[in-house]
Amino acid sequence: MNMRSRWVVIPCFNEEDRLRPAQVLELVAVPDIGIILVDDGSDDGTRELMLDLKDANPGIEVLILQQNFGKAEAVRRGMNHALTLGAEVIGYLDADFATPPEDMLELFAALRFRDVKVCLGSRWLHLGAQIDRSSFRHYGGRLFATIASAVLELKVYDTQCGAKVFQVTDILVRALSEPFLSRWAFDVELIGRLLNDRSGVAGYSELDFIEMPLRRWRDVSGSKIGLMDMITATFELFLIKRALRAWKKRIDDPGAA
Repeated sequence: MNMRSRWVVIPCFNEEDRLRPAQVLELVAVPDIGIILVDDGSDDGTRELMLDLKDANPGIEVLILQQNFGKAEAVRRGMNHALTLGAEVIGYLDADFATPPEDMLELFAALRFRDVKVCLGSRWLHLGAQIDRSSFRHYGGRLFATIASAVLELKVYDTQCGAKVFQVTDILVRALSEPFLSRWAFDVELIGRLLNDRSGVAGYSELDFIEMPLRRWRDVSGSKIGLMDMITATFELFLIKRALRAWKKRIDDPGAA
């Protein structure tokens, strides 16, 4: 019987040269943390590397998608798989471990001790932190975050950091029940779904979220998101705003068309 209550989803598409086995094993060495490696239709040696890691540690699960669906769907399916394993907390993390294991553990700790339901890693450039991020990605990210904050009506500094953790609730389960509109800006859509679900006694508010400044983050070469992807993701924010209105309507009235 699997006794791990916290699971980390790592989506992978052709990550043979970027997935960090040592960091995967370091994270899964924590007794109650499991790892779900999602192969998003890779055609290199990623799948074999994943299966080798699974053989090395019983706390590692491998979920294989036979075609490339994109990061959003890979993360969603991985998180849903974690639910079937009885997860109480679910996080996700990029395969290159731009966010190191020790920072990911701090996000888990913040979720436990700060009485919140969602903890977002934040690449805040400040004294005492080592945030290795290109100027292009930094300023592009600031523009994106400004628009995302307006879409969500939430004061958030960094929606797109690949490290996040979530308390499992009925609202999270519903938020993961349908595919996301966006392949890249799905983080915004997921946060929006959580904020717009008022079907329970109490929905999520701004107080249920916290951003934790990372101590270290490095911009690893070989990222699959380029300039056009960033532009597309920014324009998708306006589509997401409309999609969230439709999401809220469906949640409020399940019988509505």
